[in-house]
Amino acid sequence: MSEKSLFSEKKRKGALLSLRIVRENACKYSEPEKIKSPADAAKLFEKVFGLSEYAEEVLCMITLDSAHNPCGFWKVSAGILNESMAHPREVFKRALLANSNAVIIAHNHPSGNIEFSPQDRACAKRLKEAGELLGVKMLDFLTIGEEGSFQSASEQGILEK
Repeated sequence: MSEKSLFSEKKRKGALLSLRIVRENACKYSEPEKIKSPADAAKLFEKVFGLSEYAEEVLCMITLDSAHNPCGFWKVSAGILNESMAHPREVFKRALLANSNAVIIAHNHPSGNIEFSPQDRACAKRLKEAGELLGVKMLDFLTIGEEGSFQSASEQGILEK
């Protein structure tokens, strides 16, 4: 291939792009600055997103700075009655844009059953692996049920290699 064919006379069109995060609302909460346990995280997810109120599965994320203080609250996806799509690209795009050091991810089970399904387990492992590759730690993956009930993938050992 000649140099001339690599740099042809034909003009290519492109766009000048930039990325910005828009702060939609100031989110005030009276929870501890640092999330110290899965129970702290579950309470914060419920307070900010009201996950137990949804009739379909919803996946949300809290992004954390290097001191593990919450720095962003994200509704990543909404699904159907018993499934929410959670592609690593969509999850970690938000974490990277927010310059996050770590994330905690939660989704609800509208049925109230907080047990991890095989799909939940696979999703948690896939997201953890993607985060490791990108340099963003996934500290936990929670299932939120009714009346404050939750399960933690880190406590269940699901996130272990």
